[in-house]
Amino acid sequence: MTMIEERPNYISYLLRLWQVDESEGGGWRASIEDPHTGERQGFASLEAFFTFLQERVDTSPVSDRSVEE
Repeated sequence: MTMIEERPNYISYLLRLWQVDESEGGGWRASIEDPHTGERQGFASLEAFFTFLQERVDTSPVSDRSVEE
């Protein structure tokens, strides 16, 4: 029998955002921390962070999403 891993209908992270000087490339940086595991991940740009979030949400179960046909 194959067990299907269930995913939660929510995702939570502690989000940190900070702006860096032009000498460091300028723009914004981000980091997230999973409050359950303490695992941290950093992002060199907001675009990279948004891509990560989009990929994370896209892996949620189809049954939890509204689908228009």
